[in-house]
Amino acid sequence: MISGATLEDVPQIVALSEMKRVEYEAYAPTFWRKAADSDEKQAPYTAVQLERENAICLVSDADGSIDGFIVAHIVEAPPVYDPGSLVCMIDDFVVATPDLWNTVGQALLDEARRAVRVCGADLAVVVCGHMDEPKRDMLKAAGLCVASEWWVSS
Repeated sequence: MISGATLEDVPQIVALSEMKRVEYEAYAPTFWRKAADSDEKQAPYTAVQLERENAICLVSDADGSIDGFIVAHIVEAPPVYDPGSLVCMIDDFVVATPDLWNTVGQALLDEARRAVRVCGADLAVVVCGHMDEPKRDMLKAAGLCVASEWWVSS
């Protein structure tokens, strides 16, 4: 069941994020290097996101345990671009196991996109690690395409 995230959800959101940080660090150890105290830093950051007017924070609850979450921020495009609407920026988007991307991940993305459209954001930008194939596959199946890549030095 998809619902709005609450402060009580923060510890489970942080735990899922920490799992994803470890995974992404293996993909690109310099760029995605996690801080030693990343989970302690994320808890208050996530709590603040829940209160922001321009953020949609959703969780998927599977029998009392969160198996995925998404945080979408409604932002303006940089002034040199004109996508025709506000932008839905999705950076924090995690599911508990890779096999959940096509179900839980898709449901979270659909609900976030529905919610931000009501606020005038038609363009969705989703961050995804270049080796996160299950997430990439779901995004492609959902009609998204790669618009940019970041290249980093070691």
